[in-house]
Amino acid sequence: MKRVILAMWCVLLAACSAHAARQPAARRIFVPPGHLLIGAAASNAAAFTASTGIRPDILEHYTHLYESFDAAFAGSAEPLIQIEPRHVSLAAVAAGQYDGWFRSYAKSVAAYRRPVILGFAPEMNGPWYSWGYTHVSPAVYIAAWRHVVAVFRSAGAANVTWMWTVNVMMAGWQMSSPAPWWPGAAWVRLIGIDGYYYGASQNFANLFGPVIRSVRKLGHEPVLISETGAAPAAGKAAKIADLFAGAVAARLAGVVWFNLPGNRDWRLDDPDALAAFRAAAEKYGEPYRG
Repeated sequence: MKRVILAMWCVLLAACSAHAARQPAARRIFVPPGHLLIGAAASNAAAFTASTGIRPDILEHYTHLYESFDAAFAGSAEPLIQIEPRHVSLAAVAAGQYDGWFRSYAKSVAAYRRPVILGFAPEMNGPWYSWGYTHVSPAVYIAAWRHVVAVFRSAGAANVTWMWTVNVMMAGWQMSSPAPWWPGAAWVRLIGIDGYYYGASQNFANLFGPVIRSVRKLGHEPVLISETGAAPAAGKAAKIADLFAGAVAARLAGVVWFNLPGNRDWRLDDPDALAAFRAAAEKYGEPYRG
């Protein structure tokens, strides 16, 4: 996969042993200044390319415990999979009660033999998920995160880049700052930020700026906008231009557009939005096209 290889390279610092369970294989994500990795959350890469004319570098999916690993949806793009522990106790995860599934999933990921980005229990600084703020303590969350990563490392899944994902601070929601939930630099290789443009008054600076500054105080890992979109009421085309320009100015690694229906229609389904996205991908993602 030419464009992703140009953007991502990995070097193994240690063999996959008991020591490697503590010290991760180092995978450095490098994107040239002025450019971005272009990603999408979509049914599959082929469908996204057919509807937009853009081949994504990253294709995002979501999975739950007891589902099997399958990266066919990503095509030639790098799979980004968020493991959502729905109906699962994080304390039980930390205690090893689900190690059988995690170990089996990790072995399947290792057998894939291509780079995979994995996240676990995303958006924990908000209260809308059972694993998040007001539902579990940061200490329990961190213990579960570290345990899951350690299981994957011990299973030899050295092709995983672990992405720790927080949400932007949202007005009207009781939320936590990201800092208490930080697992530590030894357990994270990529920081993800989820955030959406709901209204016309939002821009990159007031939507993403505060949380970018917050996470950059925690570690030096690359930062990716791991899930984003613009509601029709916000003005999709204008927000797309603002998003990409802001991400480049902030020296982020890339942008993943949520091209699925949700509580708003986030899809690139109108001519102006699609044209804006294509123009941004052409301008900022050129090293990874073709």
